[in-house]
Amino acid sequence: MRTAKKTVPTLDLFRLAAVLLVVMNHTSPLADVSAMADFWLTRVLARVAVPFFLMTTGYFLSRNHWAGVGRQLKKLCLLYGVCILLYLPVNLYAGSFTGPADVLRKLLVDGTFYHLWYFPATILGIVIARWLSRLGHRVALPVAALLYLIGLGGDSYYGLVSQIPLLRTLYDGIFTLCGYTRNGLFFAPLFLLLGVAGRRWNQKLSLAGFFLSLAAMSAEGLWLHRMDVQRHDSMYLALPLCIVCLFSLLLGRNKGESRKVREFSTAVYVLHPLCIVLVRGAAKLLGLGEMLIENSVLHFIVVLALSALLSAPCLLRLQKKPSPTARAWREVDLAALGHNAQVLWNTLAPGTELMAVVKAEAYGHGGAVTARTLQRAGVRAFAVACLAEGIALRKAGIRGTILILAYTSPEETPLLTRWHLTQTVADIDHGRALAARGRRVHVHLALDTGMHRLGILAENRKEILEAFRLPNLVVDGVFSHLYVSDSLEAEDVAYTQEQLTLFYDTVAWLRTAEYDPGKVHIQSSYGLWNLPAQPCDYVRAGIALYGVRSDDAPVQRSLDLRPVLSLRARVASIRTVQAGESAGYGRVFQAEQETKLAVVTIGYADGLPRDLPQRGGQVLIQGRRCPMVGRMCMDQLLVDVSDLSEVAPGDTVTIIGRDGGQVIRAEELAACCGTITNELLSRLGMRLPIVSG
Repeated sequence: MRTAKKTVPTLDLFRLAAVLLVVMNHTSPLADVSAMADFWLTRVLARVAVPFFLMTTGYFLSRNHWAGVGRQLKKLCLLYGVCILLYLPVNLYAGSFTGPADVLRKLLVDGTFYHLWYFPATILGIVIARWLSRLGHRVALPVAALLYLIGLGGDSYYGLVSQIPLLRTLYDGIFTLCGYTRNGLFFAPLFLLLGVAGRRWNQKLSLAGFFLSLAAMSAEGLWLHRMDVQRHDSMYLALPLCIVCLFSLLLGRNKGESRKVREFSTAVYVLHPLCIVLVRGAAKLLGLGEMLIENSVLHFIVVLALSALLSAPCLLRLQKKPSPTARAWREVDLAALGHNAQVLWNTLAPGTELMAVVKAEAYGHGGAVTARTLQRAGVRAFAVACLAEGIALRKAGIRGTILILAYTSPEETPLLTRWHLTQTVADIDHGRALAARGRRVHVHLALDTGMHRLGILAENRKEILEAFRLPNLVVDGVFSHLYVSDSLEAEDVAYTQEQLTLFYDTVAWLRTAEYDPGKVHIQSSYGLWNLPAQPCDYVRAGIALYGVRSDDAPVQRSLDLRPVLSLRARVASIRTVQAGESAGYGRVFQAEQETKLAVVTIGYADGLPRDLPQRGGQVLIQGRRCPMVGRMCMDQLLVDVSDLSEVAPGDTVTIIGRDGGQVIRAEELAACCGTITNELLSRLGMRLPIVSG
């Protein structure tokens, strides 16, 4: 099977390498070969494993903007509880607990078995990182870095800092509360917050940075080891930079996720110390101690194999959900979205901010995932069409201004205030009705400069003043809409200029009358393409954010924008019809010669026009264009694949996007459908899952 875009979940796959390093750390496979090589492998290289786990946790929490933090903490607590019970017999047999205080310390900080420290560290670390993140990265990361440096003094550098009596007293006090400083206070917050930042650098720069920082960490670790100053060896000065470069390298290649790999690697992490106990016990019983214990390489191999065997059911479990790419799906390139936001930002006048228009599920791209990505890129203002969309963004963890561009019934005013949403005043009657509800509502006042859709006429200064004076309305902004700015016809360009003049005159009059207009905005996407930068506070960017234009009409300014969305489906079946035979509803397709048809798993219920095949619709299969034929069904369509030498069920079909050297642009498909990309993308059906990368 050939795919248009290979999905490789590198973040999840690297978990396997990380957990392998953890097993090596606890079995010392090179101990019989070279003590120094084993030290480097298990006490230097292997130290990237746990920070990687923490960064990944922070990254995925930030993708939901901490919306799932409670669920994640509950899951960690439950898993930790299971691990405590699993290792309780071993602890009791070994007499590991020396009293109530020791039990409490191990339960809350050190872990009840030597590898279980990770769980209380992550739980506490998430709580601290979440609290610090509210202060912003400029504060949170330096505070976390300071905590890490304090922890470093009680870890690899303890022998040096403990020579200062005051610091030795400080660390002795810390060690009465915890056995190590590699815990949820000093160690975990920094890597969690670095994951939240999710820096994605150039791949070559990331690769070079990783090897250079690993070399620095190796030199640092070996020097400290020779100096014999390490109390423990989990923390190095070069470790944060090393893991940031590694994470950037993996993140740049990451496409998709693999829950099975995550569960398998977690199971190996949890079970491998138990496997060490079992292997050692079995070796003593069978008299194989020399082979299975003293031979460090074989000991590692057997422990790893047993751990993998006991964890294998995680790979074999039944899927709880259908694969999002099994039938038809939307593929959203979040890196392209972030790139587009930066390109648009660079075109704005100084002091102007980007207001991301994410109505209609972000033009079919997924409202929540789009808004979160843009929020991480620095966008702090969003526009939606209705109250429900605004509430959905708040529930997804989106902060900042959320402006509802269309009408909201005054009866819904309590929801506007509850969810801290900003409402457009559609006309003076709407403003009066909102004010009459008796609740303080933040609004933007729409000015009608000619479109006659929503807003108070810009010339009606009496009603504008009344709107500003209405009790309970807090006017935070004034805006209008340039409804022919997409045209370069001289008449339309002149009309757009008339709108701008009327709008700015009204804003200037308000200021003269000592009324603060608040945030002023009039440009949308085509205002960016066809107008110079405007003296406004916001630019409402919609279709441009998604890397496409409404159509192929010329624009004044070319911008380096990248398409964000691809639309793909699968080949379900291949069948051959003979000359003279028909296929599909209404016998619309009549074969003039022997024809090979592919049944494709997408139809008009997914948002495509039913008559698209008759309009000349095409798809890409194996990097080649193939025509749609017949009449589109609700869930399927037919494609002529006679020119393809090999095509099989399961092959990827691209309706919008790139496959090999060929591309079908959204503008092309929209023109074929007799519409614009705005409509085409926003009508894509909700049963098309979104696969983001």
